[in-house]
Amino acid sequence: MSRATVYRHFPDGKDQLIAEGITWAVGQFFAELAVAVADAPDFPTLLEQALRHAHRAVEEHVVLQKVLETEPERLLPQLTQSAPQVQAVLRDYLAERLEAEAVRPGVDRAEAADWLARMGLSFILAEGRWDLTDPADVRRLVRGELLVAILQDPGDPNG
Repeated sequence: MSRATVYRHFPDGKDQLIAEGITWAVGQFFAELAVAVADAPDFPTLLEQALRHAHRAVEEHVVLQKVLETEPERLLPQLTQSAPQVQAVLRDYLAERLEAEAVRPGVDRAEAADWLARMGLSFILAEGRWDLTDPADVRRLVRGELLVAILQDPGDPNG
């Protein structure tokens, strides 16, 4: 397909193409993530599966990594613009799932979901000292750090 053909579908040029590509990719990402966590038996396991899957999806996304490498100035503003919507979708999903969980006294489920969404997105993009490819490390992160002050019983972080 020629560049001219592509730009006929995106009359505002490369910026529109990137914006619409990001919108499509985010939708695809969440659809795949939903499938990846569909069999989670409990909330801590759901978070573990989500972090591992999402981190791997970002790391292995060839187009995303190429654009970040070659044209970050085009992609980063678009990602910054869409970040609040992504965080809101994730927050709402987590809030719904937290409704079925026994939380510690004084925990506001909406605030906990918001915090978990923000932390999850942060870890997906920059795992820090955690190895998100290691299930045991992710378990320690989720059960020993993220959920320890939220759930009454997040489970043993050491398995």
